[in-house]
Amino acid sequence: MRTSILGEPVHLPPAAQVSDGWASFVGRLQEFIDMLPVLGIALAIVLAFGALSSLLRRWDGLFRFVSRNQLLRSVIRNLVATLVLLVGVLLALEILDATKFVGALLGAAGVVGLALGFAFKDIVENYLASVLLAVRRPFRIRDAVDIDGHVGKVMALNTRATVLMTFEGNHVRLPNAMVFKAVITNFTRNPMRRFSFTVGAGTSVELTAAQALGLATLAAMEGVADEPAPFSVITELGDSTVAIEFRGWVDQAQFNFEKVRGEAMRRVKVAFDEASIEMPEPTYRVLMPRADGGEPPAPAKPAPTEAAPDLRADDDIDRQMDRDDASELGSNLLHG
Repeated sequence: MRTSILGEPVHLPPAAQVSDGWASFVGRLQEFIDMLPVLGIALAIVLAFGALSSLLRRWDGLFRFVSRNQLLRSVIRNLVATLVLLVGVLLALEILDATKFVGALLGAAGVVGLALGFAFKDIVENYLASVLLAVRRPFRIRDAVDIDGHVGKVMALNTRATVLMTFEGNHVRLPNAMVFKAVITNFTRNPMRRFSFTVGAGTSVELTAAQALGLATLAAMEGVADEPAPFSVITELGDSTVAIEFRGWVDQAQFNFEKVRGEAMRRVKVAFDEASIEMPEPTYRVLMPRADGGEPPAPAKPAPTEAAPDLRADDDIDRQMDRDDASELGSNLLHG
């Protein structure tokens, strides 16, 4: 069907319509035949860039300078390979003079990417955070850390979460986006860690002698480092007591921090008892006079034990981590 100058439809005989349709088909077929060399060049470009993309996906040695982490290198390889293939497709479309299609494709990709970004915001954020954490390496496997109040040993860092095993034996999964923004305390990176505890002494006690006795006790104790040496400070002066704080250092590679701190408090307490250094009690006791007028008996003090505790670093948590199924943790970005 054709139209007149005025835009009105002009009805042609069936034979004329068939002739016009055939002529249109032959014309489009001829255009397609003329485009075959260009289509061949465009297809060759796509195949060449596809082969290069496939080569980059398998060529691990080229990306070894980027990171020693195998999985992180794999992520970078896939990203670069995808970009190379995309460049080849866009170049082929440009050769075919499909600029409008390219613009529409890029616009659609932008809209789709924006929609997917909102829909999968948490997944994308955690994935990017995992890559950044793998690059920065604020912790390694089995490092003892404190992440936003969650204390434990690092088991794995996968693409979604950081997995800790607490010292109570529980698994804690922290979203990587939260880990990346959190304040991280790594207790393992520097093996030397300082402990402190406070002892209350009576106001009539010679404080210099009490401090010297406590420091001598710590210096003679296994597990307390000689360098830096232990020291003490007076932190508070009350109505009936003086607070003396003792501080010392522990090499966590050889000794258990909590055990050494607990044993240090026990030994200082025993040394103060043997030296008759008064440690005022924080509670009040009501002493009732006896019927015969005598003084009530003083409470008996427990006899000190001489058994030496084992202060060496233990591997209880490490052995529990070894028994865990590694497949449940996902791909570990901290390997490599």
